[in-house]
Amino acid sequence: MSLVSATIITGFLGAGKTTLLRHVLEHGNGRRIAVIVNEFGALGIDGDTLRSCGIVGCTDDDVIELANGCLCCTVADDFLPTMERLLDRANPPEHVVIETSGLALPKPLLRAFNWPSIRTRMTVDGVITVVDAPAAAAGRFADDPQAVARQRAEDPSLDHDNPLSEVYEDQLLSADLVVLNKTDLLDDAQCAALESGIAAAIPRAVKILRASEGRIDPAVLLGLQASAQDDLDARPSHHDLDADHEHDDFESFVVDVGEIGAPEHLVARLAQVAAEHDILRMKGFVAVRGKPRRLAVQGVGARFRHQFDRTWNPGEPRDGHIVVIGCRGLDRPAIERALSAASLQPA
Repeated sequence: MSLVSATIITGFLGAGKTTLLRHVLEHGNGRRIAVIVNEFGALGIDGDTLRSCGIVGCTDDDVIELANGCLCCTVADDFLPTMERLLDRANPPEHVVIETSGLALPKPLLRAFNWPSIRTRMTVDGVITVVDAPAAAAGRFADDPQAVARQRAEDPSLDHDNPLSEVYEDQLLSADLVVLNKTDLLDDAQCAALESGIAAAIPRAVKILRASEGRIDPAVLLGLQASAQDDLDARPSHHDLDADHEHDDFESFVVDVGEIGAPEHLVARLAQVAAEHDILRMKGFVAVRGKPRRLAVQGVGARFRHQFDRTWNPGEPRDGHIVVIGCRGLDRPAIERALSAASLQPA
């Protein structure tokens, strides 16, 4: 019996994982692909985006959403039963693609493929780590050496771990392929510097590909043949000894937003709020007054994009929701007030 292949797509918040996955589905050439999407927070946005994609052959049954947690922390409760149900289908998928949350650690998920009920039926074709090139170039995931030195001088007992850096590095260290995404926003010298830094950070030879909008041939993405579950020791992690890893350094909440006027006003408000509160990620859907189509909004830091993704269904509440993700300690009341006021903007 041939093994069903699985591909894990990981990468930090807003790196472009869902965009890459959609590209794979659009160019799957009839291959039966099942998708598992996991998000950090109570409201799933990426799964809804994929289910409304309109791609021929991509049905709601083929997109499975595991929300309100990271797979690295809920493997036994959520992931394994889901995989078993997929494999037990009368017509099981030829390939399973798993999009982790932006805060997930890939290695616990890789370990799960050695579970007895999975190991004899599946293999991990490879781990693809998507990197937000502009964010990495801006030092979003790097420590500020001067700031750390000042903190140590003030209080040597402080724990100076950088949670953003640790998650980013763990995702790189598990990779079989690194997709340096959004390279159209950088010049060649910046991309080359990032490639050099990533290669130096990974203690294995890992291919790095540049991309814009995740446009890479699916034959490359889904044909790595890495059997990654058999190669765990070569994929070090900051949390190898931390069996009770939690995402206590981060928090997420949902803000309800009424119908808005001009999308440009909303995006400007979101960018301002993200900058003022150092928010890592905002994404969601809102209704625009007088418009029959739903507006999808995505932001990484203060960089935002928006587009109308689909028509509101008959009888569907035109409710707007924005997911906010950041390091713990966000001023939630102030953020909620600022975003809720967006619906008061004129058209």
